[in-house]
Amino acid sequence: MGFTTDKIRTIAVAGHGQSGKTSLVEHLLYVSGLIAKAESVDSGKTVTDYSQEEIDRKISIYSTLVNLQKDDKLINIWDTPGASDFIGEVIAAFRSSEAALIVLDGRSGVQIETIKYWRDLDRRNKPRLVFANKMDEARADFDNCIADVKKQFQVDVFPVSFPMGTGDNFKGVVDVLHGKAYKIEDGKEVETEIPAEYQDKYKDALEVLAGAAAEGDEELLVKFIDEGELSPEEISRGLTLAMADNRIVPLFAGSAINNSGLNSLLRFISEILPSPEGALERGVTKEGEEISVKLDSSAPLSAIVVKTSNDQFSGRLSYVKVITGTLSADSEVYNLREEKKERVGKIYKTLGKKLTEVKEIAAGDIGVLVKLTSTKTNDTLAASADVIPFVRLRTPEPIYSLAVSAIDKKNDDKVSEQLFKACEEDMTLSFAFNAETKQNVLSGMGDLHTSIVLDKVKNQSKIEIQTSIPRIAYRETIQRKSQAEYTHKKQSGGHGQFGRVVLAIEPLPRGEKYKFTNAVFGGAISKGYIPGVEKGVIEAMEKGVSAGYPVVDVAVTVLDGKEHPVDSSEMAFKIAARNAFKDAMRNAGPILLEPIMNLTVFVENSYLGDIMSDLSSRRGRILGQSSPASGIEEIRAQVPHKELLRYAIDLRSMTSGTGSFEMSFDHYDPISGKIADEIIAEAKAFMEEQEE
Repeated sequence: MGFTTDKIRTIAVAGHGQSGKTSLVEHLLYVSGLIAKAESVDSGKTVTDYSQEEIDRKISIYSTLVNLQKDDKLINIWDTPGASDFIGEVIAAFRSSEAALIVLDGRSGVQIETIKYWRDLDRRNKPRLVFANKMDEARADFDNCIADVKKQFQVDVFPVSFPMGTGDNFKGVVDVLHGKAYKIEDGKEVETEIPAEYQDKYKDALEVLAGAAAEGDEELLVKFIDEGELSPEEISRGLTLAMADNRIVPLFAGSAINNSGLNSLLRFISEILPSPEGALERGVTKEGEEISVKLDSSAPLSAIVVKTSNDQFSGRLSYVKVITGTLSADSEVYNLREEKKERVGKIYKTLGKKLTEVKEIAAGDIGVLVKLTSTKTNDTLAASADVIPFVRLRTPEPIYSLAVSAIDKKNDDKVSEQLFKACEEDMTLSFAFNAETKQNVLSGMGDLHTSIVLDKVKNQSKIEIQTSIPRIAYRETIQRKSQAEYTHKKQSGGHGQFGRVVLAIEPLPRGEKYKFTNAVFGGAISKGYIPGVEKGVIEAMEKGVSAGYPVVDVAVTVLDGKEHPVDSSEMAFKIAARNAFKDAMRNAGPILLEPIMNLTVFVENSYLGDIMSDLSSRRGRILGQSSPASGIEEIRAQVPHKELLRYAIDLRSMTSGTGSFEMSFDHYDPISGKIADEIIAEAKAFMEEQEE
């Protein structure tokens, strides 16, 4: 029997690398009775890190979905990666969840990736919980975790549970909501009365908890102000309302590997987290307007494909979140992107790689469909074509690229096929042929990201692959006005070719690309030949005179010309215009333009000086600096793309693997001197190589 919408809860577990997310999910499954033994990440046997790449590297690479039951609730849980290279997996999990559980290393508090994930959740207005893990470790500090979250994110944080001791003195947790203590005995939580030495702390925490609950309802707030307390039932109701409005952040303490604090966490998710009914998804109308779509179990079927993976045994797996209605096995759905129907066979729930067949899934639930032929990530599946499609998942710009080819050129197509398939699974990955540089370029969120993808392709295809730093897509432009004329004349018996073009060029403001004006008067060039003139100009602009890069930001005016009553043709004027443009450009101060990137770097403050110095050495311009969290610095700069081709590797080296960055294109800037000379020489050598 399936679960109705009001009984479903979906939560994404996220946090900085090594905070203990996978261990937490593993032990939640263990205490729920779904696995006989909780395995460690190092063992390579955890439920959620089951791919060969994850086992070999001992890190989470993919978001993995599991589910468990607590009381009468079905709880879907995404275990997500912590490394910044795999942020696309985290974002997809956030999109398909009604809440997030942020895991902190209790020794470190808020860390770099925590900040980035928190910001993404803010943009989505998603409720979140915080679990302060590793309370059994030396230097664990629960109070510091509370203070850190409050300070860095300016939110109301309240403990639902707190630790009884830390480090070697850690004995378990106090559950404030239920007024019980849970001690660790033989690797399990045992419920007891709250020890006397923690009674005062419990009473203080309960008052804070009641105050947080009062924030959820005006009636409760009035009662709390008047009487100073709320009943347990009122606290639960108020917390549910406050969580639904994303007004409060509950915080839990525990030690995942010791199964401590997990009962309090699961009870809160089951009893307090609101139903997904009425949660908002974003749809897009035919006019391109974004609108809100309420999650509604009673409406006709609509669902979104949130993830795609390819399993060597089961084939193509499509993870589908139902937004409205019910998705049934052995039914037909309409794919709005493909504008055609797809047959749904069996529907599965997942526990890592284990698939369990179900007959249907209700609104708010996530299921897996197998071997859908046309469906891809971000597709909307619906009962009919009348449904509004959902907005595509927005992912960050890639920050690291490699030119990729097979060592044996005859295998290039096979490698490309595998990489295109990888891009279907991972929305932060892109692979395309760059016509300018004549290279197949793979782009992702870091060198770890791309290396894992390439290793997987090598292992599956048994093809040797070579990589190199890709060539930069420079541009050329001019600095001053210029004028030129060119006559194309060719006689070879019969009709010849004749066309004369006089044109002027001048610089346009950066980013305006191109402007063409016909200023010919008196019929010197017939109107029928002007399209040929413009075609010639556009062809000439495809390869500039300095280094063969595309020409931009130039205004072209055709001033005069001459035609022949017999020998003129559109082709003749195209050739004349192409050569006239090149002659004019040579006299207009041609220069190179290089792409400038917006760069945001997140580092621990001990590395700030080194990062600032390094950015200056890369010809960077610092735009600003801030401290979004204690001990963490955010640096914003603009840096030439040429200087950032290996930045993913260099930053990791400079910060012992703790730094991360985001990058996006901003504009083109002129470049001259020695650097320009080197680029021109490299471009000419490349063109000669291509001609051989």
